Amino acid sequence: MNDRPNRPAGRPSRPAGRPRQPRPRPAGRPFGAWPDDVAILYGWHSVSEALRNPRRKIRRLLATENAAKRLEDESIPLKVKPEIVRPGEIDRLLDPDAVHQGLLAECDPLPALSLAKAAESDLLLVLDQITDPHNVGAIVRSAAAMKVGAIVTTARHSPAATGVLAKSASGGLEHVPLCFVGNLARALEELKERGVQVVGLDSEGPADLADTALRAPMALVLGAEGKGLRQLTRQTCDSLARIDLPGAIVSLNVSNAAALALYIARRAIARAG
Repeated sequence: MNDRPNRPAGRPSRPAGRPRQPRPRPAGRPFGAWPDDVAILYGWHSVSEALRNPRRKIRRLLATENAAKRLEDESIPLKVKPEIVRPGEIDRLLDPDAVHQGLLAECDPLPALSLAKAAESDLLLVLDQITDPHNVGAIVRSAAAMKVGAIVTTARHSPAATGVLAKSASGGLEHVPLCFVGNLARALEELKERGVQVVGLDSEGPADLADTALRAPMALVLGAEGKGLRQLTRQTCDSLARIDLPGAIVSLNVSNAAALALYIARRAIARAG
């Protein structure tokens, strides 16, 4: 849905070759200037899933007339009365390339899950210092689709669950809890003590993931794009596995690799049933 007004007739276009000027931002409230205890969600899927989530507390909801009507038409529960604004008022609060679709919500962050509780899931995803919010958001979306019980990551060297990450997750944050740990290797050891099989994805792994004996409960560990798993993380895993690809390009973006690995793991768990 496009809430942006059409260019008025006769309005001159930007001269060719002239650089586009950044939109002005309100003093004290550029994106990223919200307090740490506020999660910013924008875009239809991110905001509508948050509104549906009984665990998500919404502090403030900005909506264009079109977006507010769509919320009403689709019977999305409104936890707060939306403030009806023009699209430009949301534009000024976000990065210039943000696609908000007429919705922005200021929320409380969702509570994090303890490692002990996360270990009760049949399938976990562990992220070893993956810092790009677009990649992490796409991974969260795939995790929600593959019914991952939790995503375990370090408290440091991980992007905040807000803004770009939330938009890339397309509502997935409302369905996959996050578990933050101080030391990843120790967390993996604790998972193993609780009976979780810990499998690290590594391009140099001795076997294809599809040929690896997998069982529930299981944790798949992914490293940062380019760097891969850190040495201590590799040593702590029960086993390492690669994903064999038949085409000319033999590597995947980390978010695509996560989606494929989760599908393989979920199929293996279902077969072992």
